[in-house]
Amino acid sequence: MSKSASILDAKLTYLYSRTGGSTVKLGLDTTRALLRALEVDPLKLPCVHVAGTNGKGSVSAMIESVLRELGLRTGLYTSPHLIRFNERIRVAGAPIPDKDLIRLLDDVEQADQLQSAREGGRIGTFFELTTAVALKWFLEQQVQMAVLETGMGGRLDSTNVALPLLAVLTEIGMEHTAFLGDTLEKVAAEKAGIIKPGRPVVTGRQRPAVMEVIEAKAREAGAPLLRVDERVSIQRLSQDLDGQVFSVETAEGAWAPVRMPLLGDFQLANSSLAIVALEWMREALGLPLTQDVIRAGLEKTRWPGRCQVASRDPVFLVDVAHNPDAAAALAAFLKKFRGDQPVALICGMLADKDAEGFFRLLRPVVDACVLVSLDSERNMPMERLLAAAKAAKLPAAEGLMPAAVKNAQKWAKKNNGIVVAAGSLYLASAVLYELGVQV
Repeated sequence: MSKSASILDAKLTYLYSRTGGSTVKLGLDTTRALLRALEVDPLKLPCVHVAGTNGKGSVSAMIESVLRELGLRTGLYTSPHLIRFNERIRVAGAPIPDKDLIRLLDDVEQADQLQSAREGGRIGTFFELTTAVALKWFLEQQVQMAVLETGMGGRLDSTNVALPLLAVLTEIGMEHTAFLGDTLEKVAAEKAGIIKPGRPVVTGRQRPAVMEVIEAKAREAGAPLLRVDERVSIQRLSQDLDGQVFSVETAEGAWAPVRMPLLGDFQLANSSLAIVALEWMREALGLPLTQDVIRAGLEKTRWPGRCQVASRDPVFLVDVAHNPDAAAALAAFLKKFRGDQPVALICGMLADKDAEGFFRLLRPVVDACVLVSLDSERNMPMERLLAAAKAAKLPAAEGLMPAAVKNAQKWAKKNNGIVVAAGSLYLASAVLYELGVQV
């Protein structure tokens, strides 16, 4: 290991020590104090803010890809990462270099010491410190437009210190109930907390209770509500291992077909959100976002771990689905995609997830299942994972990661089947590593 790699490893080890349920502190005061100590003004960063339960990373990646295609110097802040921490913070499509990450982590650590020593201060959490690094890097790099994905919530999420030109809300479901609330309405209110006075908000399909919350928040803030179903229509024309082709129709008329390398119905919904956001930016900001530019940017979108075809012989899909809503979307995709081929599932989950609900929705499209432990202190114990599978009537066996991947591939070849790895981003990362796939 080089000296710089060793230094970065130590810095990240310190940063990761601020993770875990007991260290989660929702609120904006500490992030603002960090930024003041760093002399960073987040209000100077032109940005789009994206929140939701599922799809917010994909929508963020699509919007950034199109803006980069236009020629803008873009920033993209997403979480978590698949392989390397640097993936979370990108400028012009490139992850933050190690040397700059080391420098900024050092700056943020010093700022954290200053702000936490003041009256009423506290040490920053993992996400607060990381957000401070991202915002400082984007402003240093003179980013012309950043896309910020929220972490856990919205209203009290560290990214909410910014003043976006536009907010985007992807589909909202139950998650992180210990922090966001124990009803769908409470979770929706937290997510919709990114809506800012007078700034438009784009939303697509939502449950009625969620839409009521979004509508109320938008009215209260005087924020124009842009509904996807009133502005764009998308229909799939074809789908194969290389991606999917779909038609687009907006108020301007029909587009030439778009071929995007991301699979699944949910990516059609995500594309709709991105298109409406981008068309607003063209109309309101005067950006030359023509159909050709938007199409080319969508076609170049890369977002690993989302129904990713990691290998083809046999077909091996890797997906970060980790909650019942995402499981329902994955099951719908597999039902259409697999034809008459059997499916083997490799699954590992974190302790705070609804494993039984996840398994229950996937059970109709899964023929064999192996459960593995994740390399995380938040790993769901195997006995709980097995119990959840049993309760969902999903036959499952326990396995170890390297062997699970190899055995699933052998099973798929023998049975002309498909392998799917899903349940956690930690699982997706580990499986991609085992398969030797570069992110």
